[in-house]
Amino acid sequence: MEADELIEKYAKGERNFQKAKLSGLNLKGADLSEIDLSEANLQGADLSEANLTKAKLYKANLYQTSLKGANLSWVQLNYINLTWADLSDANLSGANLNSATLYGANLERANLSDADISSVNLTKSSLSEANLTRANLSSANLTHTYLAGANLSCANLEGASLKQVYFQRANLRSARLYKVDLSGLNLAKIDLGAAYLGEANLTNACLQGANLERAVLSEANLIKANLNGANLKKADLVDANIYGATFENADLSEARMPDGEIYQPKLSEREICLQKVSLKKGETMTINVIHTEEAPAPVGPYNQAIVASGKMVFVAGQIAIDPRINDIVYPDDVTKQTERVMANIEAILAAAGATFQDVVKTTVFLKDMNDFAAMNTIYAKYFDEATAPARACVEVARLPKDVLVEIDCIAVIG
Repeated sequence: MEADELIEKYAKGERNFQKAKLSGLNLKGADLSEIDLSEANLQGADLSEANLTKAKLYKANLYQTSLKGANLSWVQLNYINLTWADLSDANLSGANLNSATLYGANLERANLSDADISSVNLTKSSLSEANLTRANLSSANLTHTYLAGANLSCANLEGASLKQVYFQRANLRSARLYKVDLSGLNLAKIDLGAAYLGEANLTNACLQGANLERAVLSEANLIKANLNGANLKKADLVDANIYGATFENADLSEARMPDGEIYQPKLSEREICLQKVSLKKGETMTINVIHTEEAPAPVGPYNQAIVASGKMVFVAGQIAIDPRINDIVYPDDVTKQTERVMANIEAILAAAGATFQDVVKTTVFLKDMNDFAAMNTIYAKYFDEATAPARACVEVARLPKDVLVEIDCIAVIG
């Protein structure tokens, strides 16, 4: 049957085209709502931007068919063959794809919200930026599937095969992942807030920086999982196996731990010491600037000496580590590194109840003295020359992590 013949018959009210041989037809943009194409052969046909709402495509063959931008909302597509089909930007909201074959299909940016995709073969398909909100993907085969940036919030993935899935930037908030195997997957920075991961296998999974706030991880296998920097506020980890898992800089506030107890962070020795350095009401600190003509006058934002009374705060040498990523930033820019160093010092001083105005002595270590002017420009922003602390600046052969600048200081508080 030719395309013109089908469209003519459809226009006259005919809807039954079951088992029709329509391979390779150009039906781009055609209005075929409520058409019955059950068991029809549409292999290689062009149905892009076509309107197929409420159509029947039961067991139809759409191998390598183009359905780009087509409207397939609430269509019966169960047991259909969509291998290598192009469904990018298609509207499949509420569609029934139960037991369909979508091996290698292109579903990029497709709308699959509320769709039934249970037991579907999606191996090697691309669902990047697709909308899968509330979709039923239970027992689906998603092996090697590309889900970057996909919205899977409230989706049901129970029993799905997720081997080597690419989940980067995906939204899995409130998704159901009961007993799924996510071992070894890269789930860094993924939103799994309020997701249900009970009895899930997350062995060796990377969840670094992931959002797991209020997530249920009861009885989950987290052996050797990387949860560094993850948000686990109020998460449920009861009976989870966390042997060898890492939680460096993770937020476990009010999380229920494997033993059932609510997490209570232990203060480090440094935090305990900083707590002790608290000003009492009425206490004051005095700083006197020392100046003598018998020694060289200052040539920058520092003074010859400072006399101070009060409690001393010794700040360890700071380098350009950004605490948010726990790594060196701007490896080749001494200006940017100095800004990061001063920000680190400011944070430490604040934790001790001090400010830069309380600093009485600094030491600057430079890898190259040619960087002095650039460093000094940033340094000068933090101190008034009239009351600036005493300072020493030296060039050294090498600094930790091969940074360009390190600065320590001594402050005095009341």
